[in-house]
Amino acid sequence: MITATPVTPQGVMEIQLTGKLEARDYHDVLTPALEQAMADHDRLRMLVRIGPGFEGFSAGAAWADIRLGLRHWSGFDRIAVVTDADWIENGIKVMGFAFPGPVETFEPDELDAARRWLTESLGSIHMTPMGEDVLHVQLIGKLDSEAYEHAEDNLDAYVRDHGAFKLLLDLRDFDGWQGLAALGDHFKLVRDHRHIPSRVAIVGDEAWQKLAQKILRRFISAESRYFDEDQFDAARAFLG
Repeated sequence: MITATPVTPQGVMEIQLTGKLEARDYHDVLTPALEQAMADHDRLRMLVRIGPGFEGFSAGAAWADIRLGLRHWSGFDRIAVVTDADWIENGIKVMGFAFPGPVETFEPDELDAARRWLTESLGSIHMTPMGEDVLHVQLIGKLDSEAYEHAEDNLDAYVRDHGAFKLLLDLRDFDGWQGLAALGDHFKLVRDHRHIPSRVAIVGDEAWQKLAQKILRRFISAESRYFDEDQFDAARAFLG
C-alpha cells in the first residue's frame, strides 16, 4: 500500500510504503500524485517512509517502480528515505551516485531530522566583487540545484551591470555536488556564460580540483590558471 500527502509549499512530498506493493498501488496512487506534483513544481523533494510491515514489491510493482522512476527521474531534487531495513539502506549507498539529486537514509526515530534535511541548504555559492572587474565566486559545501538557481540570477545581474569580467573561482571550501542534477546545473551555468570571463583563476585545496582547469578550458575560451589554496594572493595578482 502507498499513501501520499499533498506537496508542501517548499515542494516536499511524503509517501509511506506498507505491506506488499502491487502495480495498482503505483497506477492508482503514486503516479497520479506525482503527475500533479510535477505540474505544480519544477523540482520535487520527497520523503519516503518505509514500514512498519513493509514486505517488498511484487513483480508488477517492481516494473511499475522502474517505469515511474525513469519517467520522473530528472524531477527529483532531493530524496530522504526513512527505514530500518538494512537491505534498502545498503542498496541506496551502492546506487546513490546514480540519483539525479542527493539521497540520504534515516532511522525511523529520525523522522524530524529527515524533514529538516529536505528543507535546509546543503551548500551555497557566494559572489563578491573585488575591484572594478574581478568577481570572486566561492563554492561552499556540497551544492544542490537550488544553489545554482540563486547563483544564475546573481551572475546575470552582475553581467548586466559590469559586462565582461575576470573570474576568481574559489574552491577551497568546496565538497562537490549533491547528485547528478546539481552537476548538470553547474555545467549549464558555465556553458551559458562561457564567453563572458576574460581571464579565470582557480584556487583549490584538493588534487582533483586541478582537473577543473582542464574542464573549464573545454567550456571557456578565456585564459585560466590553477593555484593551490595558499596561493590566493598569487591568483589575484594573475587577474591583474
